[in-house]
Amino acid sequence: MNDAFLKHLEEIRSSTNRALRQLPLSAKPVYLYGPVQYILEGEGKRLRPILVHLSGEAFGANAEDLVNASLAVELLHNFTLVHDDIMDHDDTRHGKPTVHFKWDESTAILAGDGLYAIGQLCISKLSTGQLEAVRAFNQATLMVCEGQAFDKEFEENDAISLDDYFTMIEKKTGWLLGLCAELGAILGRKDLAVREALRAYGLNLGKTFQIQDDLLEIYSDSHQMGKSLGSDVLAGKQTVLTILARDQWKEEWISLNQSLKNKPVAQKLEQLRTFFDRRGIHSRAQEYAREFSRKALATLKVIPDEKRKALELFTDYVLNRKK
Repeated sequence: MNDAFLKHLEEIRSSTNRALRQLPLSAKPVYLYGPVQYILEGEGKRLRPILVHLSGEAFGANAEDLVNASLAVELLHNFTLVHDDIMDHDDTRHGKPTVHFKWDESTAILAGDGLYAIGQLCISKLSTGQLEAVRAFNQATLMVCEGQAFDKEFEENDAISLDDYFTMIEKKTGWLLGLCAELGAILGRKDLAVREALRAYGLNLGKTFQIQDDLLEIYSDSHQMGKSLGSDVLAGKQTVLTILARDQWKEEWISLNQSLKNKPVAQKLEQLRTFFDRRGIHSRAQEYAREFSRKALATLKVIPDEKRKALELFTDYVLNRKK
């Protein structure tokens, strides 16, 4: 990976962290702003603000607009994480206790709502394409909610197909990345065709990201990921790994799950890894991630060659991430 590119990503990440901590938030009520500040002090990957910047830079977007758009999508993302953690009963996020675990569910719900409202205030500050950006922001939010609803509906449902799963992750993960890429085109005053191409880039990149997330939940470690591992699979959620296992090795998969019921999490993960590797499920899932990354790259042809290199490198960065 290009050192100059990685340095640029770190610069965007650092500037985003500073901007989040400098948001002019009230100190009271502590019940709301205490958890909000706790969330904003977290050390997330900031991939979504990075994508807004890379897309906007390709189109010559205004620097201040990029900052406000980046803040808006990161606040939206954290709103979804806070509520997602409640729904999934997760206790760790970014290496810290989740909000509902540190406080309680009522506090976490309100903090998430507050983050979303602050994000709306940030997106409304744009000097370019404000109406289009707000519409895109709210459309993406609705699609993420639909994706989360599918995710919950699909739990413990063995009739869910791989196509159902791809639809779910496109909504839950892809639409937010699609928003980030599209915002760059909106801020660069590009026409609808270019905006739609950038959105399609994000939709495909989101599927790559989520497949990688499914793999890392089993193959990484909690220190690298900054969250508890295996929670999706162990909770009966549909992931690319579980669907491939059920479709191709149904009886063995059922037998394995029954044998794992009362074992410690570490032992469960070890046996799952062995099974996924032995049956070629891990490698097949990796190929799906590569396929969607290739589709993402194909949509970037609307950007002149000399302007799209950073987004091409970012695609590779997402595909090969380790956390």
